Amino acid sequence: MKILLFGRGGQVGWELQRALSVLANVVALDADASTNPGGLCGDFTNLQGLRATVDAVRPDVIVNAAAHTAVDKAESEPELARLINALAPAALAQKAIKTGAWLVHYSTDYVFDGSGSAPWTEEHATCPLSVYGRTKLEGEQAVASSPKHLILRTSWVYAARGGNFAKTMLRLATEREQLTVIDDQWGAPTSAELLADVTAHAIRTLQTRPGLAGLYHCVAAGETTWNGYARFVLSQAQALGLPLKATPEAVLPTPTSSYPTPARRPLNSRMSTAKLQQAFGLQLPPWQQGVARMLTEIAQK
Repeated sequence: MKILLFGRGGQVGWELQRALSVLANVVALDADASTNPGGLCGDFTNLQGLRATVDAVRPDVIVNAAAHTAVDKAESEPELARLINALAPAALAQKAIKTGAWLVHYSTDYVFDGSGSAPWTEEHATCPLSVYGRTKLEGEQAVASSPKHLILRTSWVYAARGGNFAKTMLRLATEREQLTVIDDQWGAPTSAELLADVTAHAIRTLQTRPGLAGLYHCVAAGETTWNGYARFVLSQAQALGLPLKATPEAVLPTPTSSYPTPARRPLNSRMSTAKLQQAFGLQLPPWQQGVARMLTEIAQK
């Protein structure tokens, strides 16, 4: 089996290189063709180049971990966001249909409007609030046109590699004695590592159970606010002996309205993973487990 992976340099793409390597020969591409094997195109602004790459590699599975994820910036560059998040996945879907390849794609809690407090299921109506959310939803719909597709919606993704919310909180806690963090947005911090491992398991399962193709929610178990997330990070940092000026008790709550941004954020990003767990025989760990593991890794560097 051969897997063509786009978005090699991102948080999820980096972990996918590891997780997928035990399944197949992985051709992992970045946007910069000069870093790719054979100069293959991984640039999602070059649709013809992407089509030519699929023709050249002839993969059994295409995994798309590339996206325009700058949520606020997307408001001022909607055409670029749509090109990367919707038109490029559509081009891959067309190729997947013609070649019979599986197409794996990642989407977001931002396809919902964030109303209410109940976890969103795959059957709930979508209503994105931002350019980012609208373009990701359009991308979902394009990918779903291919019969052999797997779409995983996720939220609040982090990884030990690169920047993330937890690292920002650690840095600020060494500089300040008090932090103010939003407490009315709810979701589940989800590690790129978990997403990659679930993807590998699902791809293997789909080879013998193609009827499981479709859309699934994939987030860590449990729920918290950004404020609760920050307090957990600092409590773990304290336990690991990291030097901090701000304690968990010094993380003050504030509403989303106190931090106006170009793009509106959904307040309720809770997502039910019952469908995914039942279909693929999985048990998703609590969000605290992955965050604690990442912080231990950071502390040991």
